[in-house]
Amino acid sequence: MIDVTLATVIVFLISLVISAIIIYVVTKIFGEKEGFGTALLTAFIGAIIYAAAYYFLRPELGWLASIIGGIAWLIALGVLYSIGWLKALGIAIIVWIIAAIVSFFLPTVIGPL
Repeated sequence: MIDVTLATVIVFLISLVISAIIIYVVTKIFGEKEGFGTALLTAFIGAIIYAAAYYFLRPELGWLASIIGGIAWLIALGVLYSIGWLKALGIAIIVWIIAAIVSFFLPTVIGPL
């Protein structure tokens, strides 16, 4: 039997790498020169930002946490890639769409648990 804490860490790391791959591919499509390390850092910062927003705003204000977390992640994306708001927004929208598609199919790839 796998420890719940270990399972949580494994799932987090897998999702972090998948998010980083999506961010890396999308930023390359948008002409950015930064490497996979920047994409990995961007994914990690995004996870921290959203976790902090939900922690401090509690589930009752989940919509507000999403908005604040999204704006903070746009700022982080702009800083890490040295891009403006509109380009960061474009990248974020494409990343969100691809991540939604991947999250729909990925859990079903391994079959029922």
